[in-house]
This record gives sequence, C-alpha cells and structure tokens, in this order.
Amino acid sequence: MRDLCIRAGRKVYRVIKDGGFDLDRVTTYLAPAGGPRWLAASGFDLALLENAVLGRSKPVLLAGSSSGAWRMAAWLQPEPVKSYRTFMETYLKDSSYQRSDTPETLLDSMRTLLDAYIEDDAVPFALAHRQYRLAVTTARAKNFAASEISFIQRLGVGSAWLFNALNPDYLRLLFERVVFYSGALPPRFCLRQDFCGKTIPLDSTNFKAAILASGAIPVVIAGVRDIYNAPRGAYRDGGVFDYHLNHEYTAREGEVTLFFHHTERIVPGWFDKGLKSRRPPAKILENVLLVHPGAGLVERLPGRRVPDREDFVTFIDDPETRIKNWRRAVDLCAPLGDRFLEAVASGRIREVVKMLE
Repeated sequence: MRDLCIRAGRKVYRVIKDGGFDLDRVTTYLAPAGGPRWLAASGFDLALLENAVLGRSKPVLLAGSSSGAWRMAAWLQPEPVKSYRTFMETYLKDSSYQRSDTPETLLDSMRTLLDAYIEDDAVPFALAHRQYRLAVTTARAKNFAASEISFIQRLGVGSAWLFNALNPDYLRLLFERVVFYSGALPPRFCLRQDFCGKTIPLDSTNFKAAILASGAIPVVIAGVRDIYNAPRGAYRDGGVFDYHLNHEYTAREGEVTLFFHHTERIVPGWFDKGLKSRRPPAKILENVLLVHPGAGLVERLPGRRVPDREDFVTFIDDPETRIKNWRRAVDLCAPLGDRFLEAVASGRIREVVKMLE
C-alpha cells in the first residue's frame, strides 16, 4: 500500500494485531488544521460518510480546528455528503487570494463560503445530531494579539512565537483556548486536569461564528469579535493551540481516536511548526490510529506535495493553475478512504499497520 500509510499508537497497535479492531471502537474523529492540506482528506471523509461507518453504536466526537472544523461541520448537516461536496467545490473555485484583499475582505469571503454549505435552518439539526458531536477549537486573542491594526497584531503574534518557544504555557499570555461544543456536556478531553481553556455550548446563534473564527488565521484574516454566549474579544484560528494533535481524546480502554493527516509528522500547536523537538506526549498517541498518504502518492501530486497555503501566493496571478492542481490532488487522494475501509473489513490492516512512534 504505497499510496496509504496506517500507523497506530501502542495500545491500538496491539488491538489491531490481535484482530480485535473494528470501527465501532472509534470514539473521536480528529480533523487537524492545515489550510488547503485538508483536500487530501476529502476522499477519506467521503468514504466514511457514504458508508456511515462511524457512530453506529454510540455518538462520535468530531473534533477540529481551522479547516478541520470546517470539514467536520458538514458532517452534521441533514444531507452531509451533499454539504461536504458543496464545501469542497466552493472552496476549490472561490478561495482565490487577490492582491487587493484585506483581512476584512478575506473574512467576508470565508463567511460567504460558510453560508454556501451550511444553511441557517439546518443548524438546529446539527446541534441535535444523534450520531455526531462537534468540538470546534478557537483562540481568543488578548493584549497586542487582539488588535486589528496590522503592525500591533504582528507584534503580538511575534511575541507569542517567542513565548511559545520558551514554554508553551506562556502562549496563554496572548491567547486563550476556547472550545465550542455540541451536546449536553463538554467533550471529555476538556474535562481533563491538563486542559487549559474555556468551553462554550454551541447554539443556533454562535454555531457559524465559532466555525468562522476557528479558521481566522492571525494577521491574514480578521478575527471574529464578541461571539454570542462567549467572553468578549477577537477570536482567531484554533490551530494556534491545537494545530494537529494536542489532547488525549479517548476516555476508556479500547477506545480509538481516528486521525487522517497529510503527513506522518504531528505538531501540537501552530507555533511549534519550526520546532522539530515539539511533538505530542507519548501517552496522547497510545490510542491514536493515524492514516496518511504514502510517499508513492505524494510523488504523483502536483509539485510532489499536498496542497498548502503557499499556493495562494504562488498562484496569485494564475488561480486557474492552482485550481487545476488542487483538483488533481483531490482526484488522486479520492481512493484512500475506500482502501482504508477495505483493509479494515478484510483484516488486512493487521498486515500493513505500523507502529506510531
């Protein structure tokens, strides 16, 4: 399986090797931040949705920040496959970045994209979904990082990078993690002693605002201000805290966190990207089942890489090429979900799984 890699944390690896794994063990499906890299996950998502393999025995938590939260929001719609495809198609066609854009115009563009696949009338359905619960991570900016004046906000973000490099706990001087959730109670990972942040229930008034805020990249996109029922302030991209994987989502022995990612490397927070030594604690990884494109597939992608945010700048004057490249990447990654499901159903996953280290 050169196109698909399956890696399991210590506990999940043992379950798979013993032949005891099935998708009913999945209690959390994690969708990381990462901008356009989510396009590599589109085929995987659609295979899971179309086959309705998650949440059959009990509700599954859909946890995400930034583009991950946008993906997961489609899962809770009355027609999830249609909503997801609308999101993907609108994102492909209408996400162009122009030289005249400002943080405010980009936020308006994001709001238009959100409205394209989530109708206001469908929000109550999403909040009461029987199969899925949603957790959306945002970052409430403080001090200099809360300003919409560019040079002041840049000063705040630069300070946050420095503080984080010294100690991740110092990041809370400039940002506060705020998780918006659906369901009767906050997600279990928010109730752990090591969780630092606030939890806010999602409702019909703040649902879209929370998702919008989770993708508001600092400096690039304006923050979403004063979200209903949450502390006042400017809310920005949740990847500031939870970029890829930064929590232990499972609560009981045998539970699994399923995680489709664009690469093997897992980065806890956005400011950790350049710090090679930063990775999630080993305990967090024990119950994780990581799926990512293999080297053989990545070699065939345009530019030999998964789409990323730099494409907006590279193809700023040639959006047609960007869209063509992204569509090609979506097409090449489309079979990954079906291949994963076949490996699970046939038991072949026991032969191909590798230890997540």
